[in-house]
Amino acid sequence: MKIYNTLSRKKEEFVPIKEGEYSIYICGPTVYNLIHIGNARPMCVFDTLRRYLEYKGNRVRYVQNFTDVDDKIIHKANEEHLPSSEISERYIKEYQIDAAGLNVRPATVHPKVTENIENIIHIVETLVEKGYAYPANGDVYFRTKKFSEYGKLSHMPMEDLVAGARVSVDDVKEDPADFALWKAAKEGEPSWPSPWSNGRPGWHIECSAMAKTYLGDTIDLHCGGQDLIFPHHENEIAQSECANGVPFSHYWMHNGYIDVDGAKMSKSKGNFFTVRDVSKQYGYEVIRYLMLQAHYRSPINYSKEILDQCKASLERLYNCKNALENALPLAVSAPFDPKILEPFRLRFEEAMEDDLNTADALSVLFELVREINTTLRQSPLPKEKLQGMQQLFTELADVLGLLYQKPEEEEIPKEVAALLEERAAARKAKDFQKADALRDEISRLGYIVEETRQGTKVTKKA
Repeated sequence: MKIYNTLSRKKEEFVPIKEGEYSIYICGPTVYNLIHIGNARPMCVFDTLRRYLEYKGNRVRYVQNFTDVDDKIIHKANEEHLPSSEISERYIKEYQIDAAGLNVRPATVHPKVTENIENIIHIVETLVEKGYAYPANGDVYFRTKKFSEYGKLSHMPMEDLVAGARVSVDDVKEDPADFALWKAAKEGEPSWPSPWSNGRPGWHIECSAMAKTYLGDTIDLHCGGQDLIFPHHENEIAQSECANGVPFSHYWMHNGYIDVDGAKMSKSKGNFFTVRDVSKQYGYEVIRYLMLQAHYRSPINYSKEILDQCKASLERLYNCKNALENALPLAVSAPFDPKILEPFRLRFEEAMEDDLNTADALSVLFELVREINTTLRQSPLPKEKLQGMQQLFTELADVLGLLYQKPEEEEIPKEVAALLEERAAARKAKDFQKADALRDEISRLGYIVEETRQGTKVTKKA
């Protein structure tokens, strides 16, 4: 499999440190609010990467953190007059609801910052001992210019990275580019004892500590949104490699931005949408489909029109799934060579192997749908071929994390069921006038009766 490595700015063969096993770290949410559609993109994209690697027979250790101590969480806690821990636990539960709705599988480990304070302090101590960090008034800062490779992920020279930085008169940093590893606590903030002060971790150090704790000093892949390249991921590389003395991550993947009607999503612009709100109108699966219908590095334009298109495409997939399920009981045994379906699998895998091209993989899935629909028009219906198609269709859809909604079984009222039995008997006796009259009676009761190649279909009127 080839992926675009942000570190090298080119596609590279994705080769793990240990054959058949992949270690992946993805930056998780800061849990102070419901997740928005921008958060949903890396969740769905990298969940799909994990699914594909496992589909190909690999083991994947997948770590996604929860940032459960942060300025935004503290601000929310103060607003609601609650402990910060209560706010973070509330929104971790809300995240889990949305993640399950998007069919994003739980990570192998979901570490929290507050559970890793000791590990964080240890890394900061190492950086101070090695001269890469320095205490100042209870804070601890990383000496950015001491790391000669700083900027290698964002591919920008140091002078550009610090352009516009300002140092106030009372600033305790040695250099404006230096960033906080440890922050002395202000009054009313959650804090932990350390060699420098009662305080809390800086934002960047938490991921370095948790990646090291749960995956080791060097990992296969680190991924997240494009907005994290600088400063977050750049700083992770600096502090991890200086502390551990080895490369931090061999590969870096970053998904593109989401615009709303052509404009950047922003609360101030009023074009900010939570996953929960969108799901109430379209359902979670339409959101997942939206995230996969474009290449992960391309920008996505979020609009009602595009969501409607995604909904319609998803309905086509479900119609195919349902048609297969309805047809199989009526199919008859016929010779079938499974090899005729292999080109679909091969083209699907070629798309996924080419930098996780889910857009092209979806196109292959729809090619398979067209082939299935053609087969469903045959008479008699070939059982073994339909079974092979159903198995392949289900496998490929599952790699993309799609078609996971279970149909809601709606009980047909006894009165309607009795009329359906009477109508079936009339049709068997070739009394079509009576059958039509019974169909009209069923319609007046709010149900539509259709005759299909797969049998009688009964649906409730909208």
